[in-house]
Amino acid sequence: MNKALKISLMVVLFGVFISSSAFATLVNLGPGSFSPLATEITFSEQAYGTVNPVYNYTGLTGLGNVTVAFGGYFDGQAQGGGFPVTLTDPTPNSPLTLSANNDSITFIQNDGSNPSSPVLSGTPIFNGPISVWFSVPVAGVGLDGGYFDNMNSTTIEAYDAMGNSLGTITNSQIGIEFFGLADITGANVIKGISFYITGPEDAGFAIDNLTFGAASVIVDPGVNHNVPEPSAMLLFASGMLGLAAFRKKFNK
Repeated sequence: MNKALKISLMVVLFGVFISSSAFATLVNLGPGSFSPLATEITFSEQAYGTVNPVYNYTGLTGLGNVTVAFGGYFDGQAQGGGFPVTLTDPTPNSPLTLSANNDSITFIQNDGSNPSSPVLSGTPIFNGPISVWFSVPVAGVGLDGGYFDNMNSTTIEAYDAMGNSLGTITNSQIGIEFFGLADITGANVIKGISFYITGPEDAGFAIDNLTFGAASVIVDPGVNHNVPEPSAMLLFASGMLGLAAFRKKFNK
């Protein structure tokens, strides 16, 4: 293999590598970002005290059959920190899977600070982390988090199917705040999320009104569903660089 072809191959392989791990841009969607076709979980569907609730859906637009499961954390993550209980290591294993450990617990609970109670709490109550797992990746996830007594106290992190982080968002309000998450490409890439305390928040938090769906149910203008996949753009650019190197060598 001549030098020019080797260079071309190396450039293309480098493009494949960085395209698989970079350019994951998590967009924070605003309230009203999901159309009425999006699926919503209010936690009133199951009884108070239900531990790690599971919801099954069939024939969802752009997704098909979907199971949504809740737990404290994913395999590979570490829970601890005393009070409050949080994720001391938020990095999950691959593939992304909810932990079956006895302390990975969420449960449906009444919350007098939330106007649309019931809510889903971590363990201990309003204190521990909450993680959500989708059986198939989705394009967008929205939820109400709180009640927050401090800003920048709680982090929500999204992951792909292999456990790679897609980015984080921190609460920017006191009280109940809506969080909407999507990848900038609009693709179905969110396999799960973790919500955990990362700053002073002694009263803790819970989640409610979880909404999710494919790109077709996201109406927020901040997500451009026509943006090419970063991998495609990088591969194209890599190929062009390789071709240029080859032509330069060939024409000498």
